[in-house]
Amino acid sequence: MSTIAIYSLKGGVGKTTLAVNLSWASATLSSRRTLLWDLDPQAASTFLLSQRAENGKLKDQAQSVFAKDVEPDKLIEKTATPRLDLIGADASLRGLDLLFHELDKKKRLQKLLVGLRKDYDRILLDCPPGLTETSDQVMRAADLIVVPVIPSPLSERALAEVIKHLGTKAQIMPVHSMVDRRRKLHAEALARHPDWPVVPMASLIEQVTARRAPVGSFAARSAGAQAFAHLWQAIERRLAA
Repeated sequence: MSTIAIYSLKGGVGKTTLAVNLSWASATLSSRRTLLWDLDPQAASTFLLSQRAENGKLKDQAQSVFAKDVEPDKLIEKTATPRLDLIGADASLRGLDLLFHELDKKKRLQKLLVGLRKDYDRILLDCPPGLTETSDQVMRAADLIVVPVIPSPLSERALAEVIKHLGTKAQIMPVHSMVDRRRKLHAEALARHPDWPVVPMASLIEQVTARRAPVGSFAARSAGAQAFAHLWQAIERRLAA
């Protein structure tokens, strides 16, 4: 089992879109038993994939897993995609940093993931933005950290802060996200980092939130779907190296 964290210091850079579409690619294109664990209290991945959320049946239980009040498998739900399960987020995660601080258990998340090892080949974590106690837990637990970077100076500066914070503790994979090659700033950024995977700005990708479905499920031949497929292949290669 490998754990892939989708993480960014900044919000609004396409983090959840990456998490949902890469989870779909893992389950569908690689036929992996896949779990997406939403750790972001904004619960965007949960909104996109959870049938409980659609039916208004979610309870504020997400934080209870870390306090040992509820076992993780009790919160797992099937999604519409075969082989893709979800642990949803809710507003209770707003207090997760404080809980981690009070527990003083630096590897609490890592131990919970070990308990899920027998049931899944790939676990993806949709992480909250920022350098927090939760992000430190994620960095200790993840085999690979995928960081979406909009081609802009501020986003690149945020990536530099992440690398500085983590040092050699984690494997980081930057991904150019929401790219418009017609823009000079974007073209220059891509030229500086030609080896980074690229996810384009595309109307079909934007429809993920409206359709509440990964782009590969409704537009498999689109440039956006192909970009996520190529990115997932690159992730699999990194994990196998």
